[in-house]
Amino acid sequence: MKLLEVKNLYTQFNTDAGVVKAVDGVSFSVEAGKTIGIVGESGSGKSVTAMSVIRLLDYPGEVKSGEVFYKGKDLTKASEAEMRAIRGNEISVIFQEPMTSLNPVFTIKSQLNEAIILHQKISVKEATEISLNMLKSVKIENAEEVLDYYPHQLSGGMRQRVMIAMSLACKPDILIADEPTTALDVIIQAEILKLMNDLRTDLNTSIIFISHDLGVVSQMADDVIVMINGRVVEQSPIKQLFDNPIHPYTRSLISSFLRTDIDTKVEDYVPLDEYANVTDKYDFKNFEENRMADADWVEVDPGHFVAVNLKK
Repeated sequence: MKLLEVKNLYTQFNTDAGVVKAVDGVSFSVEAGKTIGIVGESGSGKSVTAMSVIRLLDYPGEVKSGEVFYKGKDLTKASEAEMRAIRGNEISVIFQEPMTSLNPVFTIKSQLNEAIILHQKISVKEATEISLNMLKSVKIENAEEVLDYYPHQLSGGMRQRVMIAMSLACKPDILIADEPTTALDVIIQAEILKLMNDLRTDLNTSIIFISHDLGVVSQMADDVIVMINGRVVEQSPIKQLFDNPIHPYTRSLISSFLRTDIDTKVEDYVPLDEYANVTDKYDFKNFEENRMADADWVEVDPGHFVAVNLKK
């Protein structure tokens, strides 16, 4: 069942230098209990797409057109009061850098309690109990003590666990994870990814996982969309994307993987040819010359779509 459906989303920034199209006709859907990954280089429109969905864009950004259906309701037409009731309650966000997302002058308890009380209308004592249980659920030791800590007293990994606890405290239907492991070392990163997968299973939460790293997304996502310059160039189940990447940009992302197969000798390594799929059928000339995604959206396999011109 489609829990969230984004149709032809256009978001732009009206600057003194002109209009910047940050999201240019993006469409995708999220099913209940599933994870969709959004990958692409910095500036490809990943985060702006997510912030457009929950209308957290600052001026001069604006959603120009498109539809965002959540449980059948178009969020682009919802009032600000309706959006405040949804944000943090039904759709939550884990931001990229927890140190800037947590308020340095308030304790962890006060920040966790605030979100819970705002949406659930319960007492401080009841909210504190939920906060404590959430910290325990994200595997924070000495959770009772941590409640009284300030953000600067926690490590980066612990702060990110607090952010996950805060975002899941109201048991949202959808969790938007905006590069949640970027600032963490690989050991803590692996722990956070496992934690998010476990919580998704336990709570049946859908996740929109944003990253520039296909390796991280491969551990999290059921499906993935690949973006560049505000457009989607390929969409596929994650295994199919790795087995048969079609678009040159997708192939370049995969070829940039850090290889861990130590048996391969340097002299034996053959880089992936980005344009190997330029055949009698597929034409990527527009992308090769202008770095622009083609307008045609072609289903090359069941559930596997590519932006490509078909040769006639």
